[in-house]
Amino acid sequence: MSESFRQMLRALPDFPERLPDFDPAAAPADPAELFRLWLAEALTAGVPQPNACSLATADERGRPSSRMLILKDIDADGWHFATFRESRKGRELSANPHAALNFFWQLQGRQVRVAGDVVELSAEASAADWHARPGADGTENPNWQLYAVRPREVEFWQARHDRRHIRHRYPIR
Repeated sequence: MSESFRQMLRALPDFPERLPDFDPAAAPADPAELFRLWLAEALTAGVPQPNACSLATADERGRPSSRMLILKDIDADGWHFATFRESRKGRELSANPHAALNFFWQLQGRQVRVAGDVVELSAEASAADWHARPGADGTENPNWQLYAVRPREVEFWQARHDRRHIRHRYPIR
């Protein structure tokens, strides 16, 4: 790495001057409840697409890949997302059903990481998700699959200007 590039990277601004406060002692017992609260605060703050997250998967040999997608729901089944079964992520999930989601809201200096096992949801739920997509034309798509990450852990991270960032981890199992 060239010294000038390294210096340029180091000089980039990180977070806005004002960041929200976070007291882990006051956090709800359910990580989904805290996530919904932080998502609502991100929406209020004008964070674009706060439902977008990075999905990290790995193939059968453990080689990782990641990409951005949209969170569909959170319920007793887990944290929902969808894709085509034959896509790279679909093939990787078939071979290695473990994944991590990462949400990053730079304007608030916040991120949420969710890691766990991935399960396929029902054909009915997958079809309903397909039909709810923008531009859905009423045709069926049996290759569309709705998945859920069943968390082993959920971690909330709040940036602080003194670099003493706050981490609040929910171990699930």
